Amino acid sequence: MFDAEIIELCVRWYITYRLSYRDLVAMMAERGVMVAHSTILRWVTRYVPEYEKRWNRFSRPVGTSWRTDETYISIRGKWHHLYRAVDKQGKTVDFRLRP
Repeated sequence: MFDAEIIELCVRWYITYRLSYRDLVAMMAERGVMVAHSTILRWVTRYVPEYEKRWNRFSRPVGTSWRTDETYISIRGKWHHLYRAVDKQGKTVDFRLRP
């Protein structure tokens, strides 16, 4: 009944932003998609284990101590925001580069 895109979006937003099911219902309604909070609950119950399996293939072990740093860097004359998470040994755990 719902597109896979809608299901994926709701589950991803639930995991990423810690939104409530009712918040997601309101956000979907703003986009013209009518869905019940119980439906989103079923999607989360069904698909979160799959997300975790896929994530665990790419995740790296992290020690008990890590820190983050943020800076701006110039790439081809345009400024970009660089976020990095670094563990105790100085290895990059995660990063994000955004304009």
